[in-house]
Order: sequence, then C-alpha cells, then structure tokens
Amino acid sequence: MLIKPQKLKQGDKVATVSPSWGGAGEPDLRWRYELGVQRLEKEFGLEVIAMPNSLKGSDYVYEHPEARAEDLMEAFQDKSIKGIITNIGGDDSIRLLPYIDFSIMRKNPKIFMGFSDTTISHLFCLKAGLSSFYGPAIMTDFAENVEMHAYTTEMIHRTLFSETPIGEIKPAPEWTSEMIRWENGNKDIRRKMKPNQGYELLQGTGTVKGRLMGGCIEVLEFAKGTEIWPNKEQWENTILFFETSEEKPNPSLICYWLRNYAAMGILQQANGIVFAKPKDETYFNEYKEAILQVMKEYGLEDIPILYNLNFGHTEPKFILPYRALAEINCEHVTFSILESGVTN
Repeated sequence: MLIKPQKLKQGDKVATVSPSWGGAGEPDLRWRYELGVQRLEKEFGLEVIAMPNSLKGSDYVYEHPEARAEDLMEAFQDKSIKGIITNIGGDDSIRLLPYIDFSIMRKNPKIFMGFSDTTISHLFCLKAGLSSFYGPAIMTDFAENVEMHAYTTEMIHRTLFSETPIGEIKPAPEWTSEMIRWENGNKDIRRKMKPNQGYELLQGTGTVKGRLMGGCIEVLEFAKGTEIWPNKEQWENTILFFETSEEKPNPSLICYWLRNYAAMGILQQANGIVFAKPKDETYFNEYKEAILQVMKEYGLEDIPILYNLNFGHTEPKFILPYRALAEINCEHVTFSILESGVTN
C-alpha cells in the first residue's frame, strides 16, 4: 500500500513548482500564475510559496532540469509545506529523473497534485511509495478566467480537505476546452461551456473494483523501460485511467499504445479502464473505435470500460488519487472512489 498524505486544512502552507514548462515565470504570463495563487489563498485559505527556481522563466527552467528537481526535493523536505501543486505541464519532466532522491520523498509524504506531463512526477511518487493526485494545476484550473468552476472546487474539497471516502464522481454538468489567449486583458472573458453528455459504457457488465493507475497516455510512453515504470504487482487488479493531451494524438497511436499495454500483460491484469473526455472532443468517436478494436484483438471484450470522464485536458475536472480503490458500475454507468485520498 502507498502512504497517504495528511489532508489539507485552512492555514496550511503549499508550494508551487514547475517540474515541466517554466511559463509561470514569463513576464507576460506571471499574472496568470498570481491569479491561481490568489484563488488558493482566498477560496481555500492556504498560504502559498513559490519554490526558488519555479518562476525563473521558461528558458532557465528548460535549461536546468536539475534546478526543477531541486525545487521538488526541497518542497518535499520542508516540514512546513503540507502540499505541492504544479504550475502547469509540459513535455520534458522525464529529464528530472537523474536528480530525484526517492528517499526524501518517502520520508516526507505530502499532497502532490498536477496533470499532463506531471504524470512523470506521479511516477516518482509511486516509486517512492506515496499516493499522489492526478488533478488541477495552478495556471489552468486555479487561474480559470472569471472564476474557478464549482465542480473543480467541490472535487478539491472532497479529495484534499476531507478524510471521508470520496464516493461517487458524477459527470460534470458542462465542459470546455476553449482556448482564449492567456493575455491579461482577456482574464474577464468567461470561456464558453457546452452541455456534458455524461459517461459512456463502451463494454462490460456488472461491478468491478480496482486500484487507480494511469495518467496522460502520451507521457507514460516516456517512462517505459525506466526505473520509475510500475512493477508487475502494481498493475494487478487495477482500474486504469488514461487521457490524451492538447496535441490530440491520432487514433492510430491509441491503438499502438494500447497494443503495447496488452503485449506487456497490463490490460489483462486490469479490472476496468476509464478514459477521459478528449480535448475539444477531437476524435471522440474514433478513439472509442480504436479502444474497442484493441480489446477485440486481445479477447478483452469483458473488461468494463467507461469513456468521457471529466479529468485531464478539459475543464472542469475531478481528481484521481493514485492506487486508491475505485469502482465501475456498468449497470448504472457510475464511477466511484471508495476510499479517501488523505488521512486525518
């Protein structure tokens, strides 16, 4: 079992980090970072500190993966910091791997949250024996134009501030991935929301339970064959969660990647799979066809699969604690997290 971190409470100190792209430190984007910090302080009552290298700009952050790792290690080691939230994703946090001290992380369990390229940092946590949280980032969700979405805010409270079981995760009533340029003059333009159709059952019957494992499906490719790739036991009796990035990979790539998971025996060990809503709903039906094609190829048509869940690269979103016990109910087409993500 992974170590669960302690829950957050008002007055706690949280750190912001840039393990991937360093855009939070760019002069023309700094307002966006500051807005996310204000929301953490005003809506959640937290004290926020930026780690020393996280706001030095995208060039510095790109050129110094060791400085990014130093921020991460310092944030874990600092006993006064109760949580760590990433500023934004990117595409190269795998470069931090040589500089990670897993013993520091294991000795200092605390909340760590982010998504997209942050999948790699979640695998760092997993290697260290810690449960972490696939969820909102500072510059995306916390700095949402006009105001944070109530669905995201509710999920943060339920997942990070309460030790009671998280329970059923209902579909968001609406969604968006509209891109309004991140310019200060645009911050009061509310993004257009669309009605959400809810979850789709692609295949399967009955009710299954499993431990949550997954991330951004493109980013997981960086980790294969490295020391942070989960071991065989960690893939057993899982509910896998996968989402695609803003790059909107071709459906053929979904086939290729899923075939690899089948070739490694990972799909065969899973009790169920959940897939996120794709950004802009691009390839919405094509992804479903690709998923079902691979399941048929490997004789895995009985594995329950839910599609169109609200995590990843659309807003609003819920939070997935790694290795938490989850449930798919095919009859009612529901997804639940049966335990808390945090301890008292």
